[in-house]
Amino acid sequence: MKLLVVSHACTTPVNQGFYATVAEETGWDITLVVPETWINQYNATPKVERWPAFKGGIRSVPVWNSGSIPLHLYKSPMVGILREERPDAIYVHHEPYGLATSQVFLANKFVGQRPIGFYTAQNIYKTYPMPVPLLERYVEKTAAFCFPVTDGALEVLRRKGYEGKATVLPLPLDKEVYHPNAAGAAKWRADLAISPDTFVLGYVGRLVQEKGLATLFHAATALKGTDWRCVLAGSGPDEAHLRSLVATLGLQDNVIFTGFIPHAEAPALLAMFDVLVLPSETRPNWKEQFGRVIIEANACGTAVIGTESGEIGNVIRKTGGGIIVPEANIAALKQAILKLAGNKELVRELGQRGAAAVAESYDQSKLALEFAATISASLTEKIDH
Repeated sequence: MKLLVVSHACTTPVNQGFYATVAEETGWDITLVVPETWINQYNATPKVERWPAFKGGIRSVPVWNSGSIPLHLYKSPMVGILREERPDAIYVHHEPYGLATSQVFLANKFVGQRPIGFYTAQNIYKTYPMPVPLLERYVEKTAAFCFPVTDGALEVLRRKGYEGKATVLPLPLDKEVYHPNAAGAAKWRADLAISPDTFVLGYVGRLVQEKGLATLFHAATALKGTDWRCVLAGSGPDEAHLRSLVATLGLQDNVIFTGFIPHAEAPALLAMFDVLVLPSETRPNWKEQFGRVIIEANACGTAVIGTESGEIGNVIRKTGGGIIVPEANIAALKQAILKLAGNKELVRELGQRGAAAVAESYDQSKLALEFAATISASLTEKIDH
């Protein structure tokens, strides 16, 4: 069985790990097609690196509109790539409205119509200017399978008219990467000059208004007079405003901006936090699609506080590893922070409960088998027809 995966996400090596697990569990031959360079708000990937566990092929292809998930296109003809690779099935790890998705689907039309599927995390119903709706509809009509990340994403997909096979597949977590790490946590505390007994709130992600970090800082003023720090790992257009707000609130001695943290360093940082806070605030055209950092933190034994934006509340309810608060509610967030800051046993209990739930529901090996079963079924159905 040969599977071809087209994925901009796999320019980040850790994301290749899922396909390494699929190959290990099934024996499949997997080749990844990825952008040669991918530019995002954090950095540019000058050269695609291989995740050590992934042994399959990697084809890095130049793209137009690098960094734009919906608008990027591969410069090399996909028909040629499909003819060279001759896969049994194709998985496009892109949204159905993405130009690259329709590029691969249309190429597949000319090389034997192999079973092909896509990914979606979009949890808000949106419409787009022509010709995107036509291309999106073509993808949805011809797909043999798809993998929505959540029930909410599946609901949007069905509303758009998709009638095909769909397997809800949460974002997977590699327990070899995300796990409690006392030594790594201690090193982070030492590097940031944070004592072992200091209570640490943490955030990992983009520094943008919709992430609710201004609300977090206002709520954190409740900790004044105690031994605490708030560590923010990430970058974004709201950083200058957030730094100014920190100074205005008199929190400059307590809040640490680390800047962008490479994926490889994030698990130890998450393990260093006592509590991860994800205070996202829904906008008319945006809400959290999953909140992957929640399960990453829980897997590292860290408790979480999150709002009800998008899927955050659902994920926390599923793991039991944290506290849910209303969006943009300073008083409620303040209360949750004070509750955990004053109860180390509760923090430990939530972290342990979350870690156990993540191991059960988001284990990469388990989800890899579900992924493979769906694709295998599409192959069987093609043969039957």
